[in-house]
Amino acid sequence: MKTILRKADLRDVPQIQGLIAIFAKQDLMLSRSLMDIYENIRDYFVVAKGKKFVGCCALHICWENLAEIKALAVDTSAQGSGIGKKLIKVCLKEAKELKIKKLFCLTYVPEFFKPFGFKKISRRRLPHKIWTECLQCPKFPHCDEQAMLLKL
Repeated sequence: MKTILRKADLRDVPQIQGLIAIFAKQDLMLSRSLMDIYENIRDYFVVAKGKKFVGCCALHICWENLAEIKALAVDTSAQGSGIGKKLIKVCLKEAKELKIKKLFCLTYVPEFFKPFGFKKISRRRLPHKIWTECLQCPKFPHCDEQAMLLKL
């Protein structure tokens, strides 16, 4: 079965939310509402294997020179197959095309992002604007995710 990486469209929203929910229920990532995904659908890339979604990731612009890689999820059946790496690479490509200077992520798996050049940083180095989403998180203000930054 062929694996396809593409920009998400509105028909993909329920499947994106379903994939993210699997990991959110395990406290491995922040849950996303349907409204949030619909409002930000242009940020998302998806990977489909036939009709089944096996991965998603978003590149969210925060400010003129800053974007976040978020909502990276790969179905457990497809982990280890390079799908996560492909999603990060497509986000990096788009960030470069948009002339983004810095990318950050908040993650429980910093080792995954290191090969791309991301470095661990203190969350305090990130602008306050990015914390609006964190206010909705049940772990706020005691977040245990690691902040990472990549200068492009």
